[in-house]
Amino acid sequence: MIAPKYRRKVAYGKIKQDIANILSMLCKRKGVKIVEAEICPDHVHMLVEIPPSISVSYFVGYLKGKSTLMIFERHANLKYKYGNRHFWCRGYYVDTVGKNAKKIQEYIANQLQSDLEYDQMTLKEYIDPFTGEPVKHNK
Repeated sequence: MIAPKYRRKVAYGKIKQDIANILSMLCKRKGVKIVEAEICPDHVHMLVEIPPSISVSYFVGYLKGKSTLMIFERHANLKYKYGNRHFWCRGYYVDTVGKNAKKIQEYIANQLQSDLEYDQMTLKEYIDPFTGEPVKHNK
């Protein structure tokens, strides 16, 4: 998983499609197979098969570095939000996959729907926790 700097929600519409195309092209250049991927507004999940000749840290560094340059080249207005030409956060999360490959693939495929459901949850109280009576909302 990689995320834009400050977890900004920028991956939507044309930018989302461009990010997908860029990441796909960079993976093909290195011979990395994308098994499953999902671009959410504030992070990217990818299940990939990396050849044994490439280290994971090298590949993630390559992917983040080259994609940043290409994203800023295509969307120059993003340079002002992300100083010093850093689009992605410093860190990333990587894990190896064995028997759980199917579960992880399903998780990634359903990630966007899960995020949407989480965003729909509300913090509004409908029942006062102290009195147990319905809360009256003044507009």
